[in-house]
Amino acid sequence: MPVYVDKAIYPFGRMVMCHMLADSEAELHEMADAIGVRRRWFQANASTPHYDICKEKRVLAIKNGAIEIDRRQTV
Repeated sequence: MPVYVDKAIYPFGRMVMCHMLADSEAELHEMADAIGVRRRWFQANASTPHYDICKEKRVLAIKNGAIEIDRRQTV
């Protein structure tokens, strides 16, 4: 089951963020652990459970096998 990252376009302070989501929460958490994202950033109550990650973590996720998707594919 793949992990996905959308385009990094959401400003948050000095950072630009994107969403990281997956077909299963287990795989999503596995990727978060692999790229150094804390579990406290997991957004379980969103319409689609996900992590908001910065551009640098996005690059790491892609290097670890995450698939880039666009805004339409996210929905």
